[in-house]
Amino acid sequence: MPQNADFDIVVYGASGYTGRLVAEYLSQEYADDANLRWAMAGRNETKLAEVRDEIGAPTDTPLLIADTEDPASLDELVERTRVIITTVGPYQLYGSALVAACSKAGTDYVDLCGEPAWMRQMIDAHEQTARDSGARIVFSCGFDSIPFDLGVFFLQEAARERFGHTVPRVKGRVRKMKGTFSGGTAASLKATMQAAKENPDILRLLGNPFALAPGFQGPTQPPASKPEYDENLGSWAAPFIMAAINTRNVHRSNALMDHAYGTDFVYDEMLLTGPGDQGKATADAVAGDRSLSSDKAPKPGEGPTAEERENGFYDVLFIGEAEDGRTLRASVAGKRDPGYGSTSRMIAESAMCLLRDATDTPGGIWTTAPAMGHKLIDRLTEHAGLTFKLEDA
Repeated sequence: MPQNADFDIVVYGASGYTGRLVAEYLSQEYADDANLRWAMAGRNETKLAEVRDEIGAPTDTPLLIADTEDPASLDELVERTRVIITTVGPYQLYGSALVAACSKAGTDYVDLCGEPAWMRQMIDAHEQTARDSGARIVFSCGFDSIPFDLGVFFLQEAARERFGHTVPRVKGRVRKMKGTFSGGTAASLKATMQAAKENPDILRLLGNPFALAPGFQGPTQPPASKPEYDENLGSWAAPFIMAAINTRNVHRSNALMDHAYGTDFVYDEMLLTGPGDQGKATADAVAGDRSLSSDKAPKPGEGPTAEERENGFYDVLFIGEAEDGRTLRASVAGKRDPGYGSTSRMIAESAMCLLRDATDTPGGIWTTAPAMGHKLIDRLTEHAGLTFKLEDA
């Protein structure tokens, strides 16, 4: 992290829908923090100035010009900041040059990526460079995959305390969720599907639950591809659309922590839809829903109203199963729309955590749990409206 940089944090893509929310959050949550030097960055200074004024940020908030198609401008941008927040996706289309620039310069980086094949390409290309420079590159710092990655981490730490060891099996079950997926998520999904159609190697990566843990191949994981009835929870469960990225980040976290969850660790995610015929019908409808990859999906730059963002929420249950049959339950819940209101806070606090709390984390390409762990949990609880709790303690 460049110690003599002009800024602590730069929000790249600040004139976009989600970037605007990140900038607004920083300007409000840290309005009284005279020690935080942050700036807004994007392609168009006029648009940046309009957003700055609309969100009520100070009129002297610096506005920086950079463009993904101009690598020199990205090099200059990352040299001027200690941490960069980027909301400019799909990352497989617009993110590679920025990861390369940060890895080379030693600048910390956080994004909202849910594109596992691209992430693996970045790991292969830039992991050693980031280690050498000290850059901490942390992908997936939004709803995918913080509540899930840190939720498993939180449960496993509790299991270690209660049982004396971690557990080899964890189920992630989304109990409640109100909100919309972002236009960026939809665009990323479409870009990934197109890339997989053109490149068989990407298709193979997408089918590998350990794609983000190079050199490791663990046990067979549950497919979670069709509805099922969970006797213990008394509810039908449907495939959860974010599982394709969340599960891979959880397995990468395990690998980066020297397999703290075990080399036989099994993890899956599903969405609970309720009991009875209605629960089954809902699960079937969820399993058959293809709207996020259709023309009806939200477009980048589109999103819910402020009221809709504020009224959103989510609640995820994690069930840990020990080999002797003992179980442990933990939950992660969040206020506000998961894809926008909560995500904008999560990525901002991830940047703040790298900047001020997780200062001893070495360079490399990380997931949130091994990079920031309890320090990020504490910050999200204090600032971002998330709660982490044991349910049967």
